[in-house]
Amino acid sequence: MNPRRKKRLFVVTSIVAAVAIALSLVMYALNQNMNLFYTPSQIIYGRDGHVPQVGERLRIGGMVIIGSVHRDPNSLKVTFQLHDIGPSVTVEYEGILPDLFREGQGIVAQGVLTSRDTVKAIEVLAKHDENYMPPDVQEVMKNNHAFIQAQKNAARTMAVQP
Repeated sequence: MNPRRKKRLFVVTSIVAAVAIALSLVMYALNQNMNLFYTPSQIIYGRDGHVPQVGERLRIGGMVIIGSVHRDPNSLKVTFQLHDIGPSVTVEYEGILPDLFREGQGIVAQGVLTSRDTVKAIEVLAKHDENYMPPDVQEVMKNNHAFIQAQKNAARTMAVQP
């Protein structure tokens, strides 16, 4: 192999290696910043065969249960329950809540799952109107409702059979 071919091979190999390293770094950065959206029912029962694991970053959306907001008198720590159509999930947040936050209101919280039914929120966003729901959230809640109804129907048919 002559020196000119060796030089070309080295340049091509270097370019391929640099592109591979750059793609790896981009994929790593995107993976670290990925936040999947879940409803409380999806956190408990899972979605598409995936049940969120403790330590996973996520966004959760639902309605604040009336009477579930508890504020620590010595700090800015607030805990409250979120629900959709199924079980509820506890959200812990330390900071100033949005002005539109109140019981019975729809919210979206971003944070980390700390236990099977508890999310430590980093950010809490309140929706401006409880009647409005983004189309993707509305679709997720409709699918959850259908899934839970199917489970209840299956449980009833199992109980009826001898």
